[in-house]
Amino acid sequence: MRKLNGGDIKDLGLLKHYRLIRKWACKTNGITDADLELLIYFDCLGQFRKRDFEDGSLTDSWDNRRWNRLLKDGWIVKYRGFTGSRSDKSYSLYKISLRMKNIIQQMYRIMLGKEDIPTSTRRNPAMKRVSYSDKTLAAAIGKVNSDKTR
Repeated sequence: MRKLNGGDIKDLGLLKHYRLIRKWACKTNGITDADLELLIYFDCLGQFRKRDFEDGSLTDSWDNRRWNRLLKDGWIVKYRGFTGSRSDKSYSLYKISLRMKNIIQQMYRIMLGKEDIPTSTRRNPAMKRVSYSDKTLAAAIGKVNSDKTR
């Protein structure tokens, strides 16, 4: 395994709380886990075509409305495109929106321990503790925020 400043990469603990951070991001922004994973994949690509979307969706649960929903909701935006025939549209380039890019960056900062998961009810709907799952998520968020060895 590659060493990182004298320690293993796993010592960073980047993925230690990934599942909870993902749940928080999905709940806060009203997207599914599969949508978030796909948008993270797109963030790594930078610019992409609809064909890249089809390739990236191979491992996700099937949702034939996902592409249109992500476009309509503003998670994906057209970077450069064609307005001509339908076949020309397959050559259009897309990118994730600035809003999604900021969410992903915030997730990275939380995983690195540079930022806490928000605990205000305005920025985190789970903190209202309306349902049982909200209560357990809020309790877990408190533990993650207090774990500074992330």
